[in-house]
Amino acid sequence: MSREIILFIATSLDGFIAKENDDLQWLDEAEGEGDNGYSDMYQSIDTIIMGKRTYDYVVEHIESFPYPDKKCYVFTTSLSGKNEHVEFVNEDVVAFTKKLREQKGSKIWMVGGAGILDAFMKEQLIDELIITITPHLLGSGIPLFKDNNPYQDLELVTTQRYGQMVQMHYKVKKEAK
Repeated sequence: MSREIILFIATSLDGFIAKENDDLQWLDEAEGEGDNGYSDMYQSIDTIIMGKRTYDYVVEHIESFPYPDKKCYVFTTSLSGKNEHVEFVNEDVVAFTKKLREQKGSKIWMVGGAGILDAFMKEQLIDELIITITPHLLGSGIPLFKDNNPYQDLELVTTQRYGQMVQMHYKVKKEAK
């Protein structure tokens, strides 16, 4: 039994996860409710995967590292080693993650960014999608999904309203082998 990978992410109604310059200010302006389901998701994971741009954004915009109690891997070509919070990985993200899935543990949260998500979508590595739609039309930016992903059949688990946002939780239907 391999570990599941969760995508827990917010997107504008027109499908963007950030503006072109990685600006996420519009997310802070969204009127949510409580923590918008974050705590429940966070308790279900023990490992986090993110790209270097996402890591840089977190370090620059959040006062203290938000995931100190989780194993956190940052995929990069410019850094190596580890610091007190993360391990920098210079390997292929798909190959590394396939090995990681076979290790003991609970779910893995794919935080971002768009390049890693695209690689995971192309390889069908995402098992659950928890997508929160914010009340914004950005018009342009970094899209949630890039083109030419394989067809996947999803099952709606729940929908939840958080203030002005709507969260949809899907599980990917796996074909019997």
